[in-house]
Amino acid sequence: MPLIPEEPQIHESAQGPRATPASGRTAPTPRPVPGPRPAAPSRPGRPGPPRPAPPVQRTPRDVTQAKPAPSGPAAPAAAAAGPQIQLIPASAEGALDAAEEAVDLLLESGRAPGDVLVITTGYQHPWAEHELSFGEASYWAQHDAGDDVFYADAAVASRAASRPVVVVALNGGPATAAASALPLAHSRAGALLIVCGDPQQINSVLGAGV
Repeated sequence: MPLIPEEPQIHESAQGPRATPASGRTAPTPRPVPGPRPAAPSRPGRPGPPRPAPPVQRTPRDVTQAKPAPSGPAAPAAAAAGPQIQLIPASAEGALDAAEEAVDLLLESGRAPGDVLVITTGYQHPWAEHELSFGEASYWAQHDAGDDVFYADAAVASRAASRPVVVVALNGGPATAAASALPLAHSRAGALLIVCGDPQQINSVLGAGV
């Protein structure tokens, strides 16, 4: 299971002797070749942001502690094997804060808010609580619109559609919450799965076949 910019050419020039003109004309005396010139400065590449390096593929048991990768196209091999997985160690009490920081980094790196789904296993994110106070129809309508980060409890996350990035906060809940939430989150993540929680618990689930 996989774990979550080209160099400009330097041109040198030196003025050499002129080529011998066509037959019938007297060739001018060759001009002396000047000494070597310093290398020309690097030329900038094509306009536009640099291409990010493809993510490193890792097996589930080799999940590393890392921050969210910047947005960019996933390598074909990684896409075929599943989303890149990143682990952010956190206690149950701090998992939601860690997930919030991960979302902030994703947005700062260029991810669109609608690319991100956040799943919680314990108490709900305040945003979800607030939106659910207006009714489930209004809550899920915002999910369907796909204009913003969507927060869902693990108990109802199966209704959520796939998004490029899924962030899971293991912030408590039943003992089996992680075992059910992580496979679901993995199936919903298109390019990147970020899990915030206890590393031992996460690796035990990821290594079991996610």
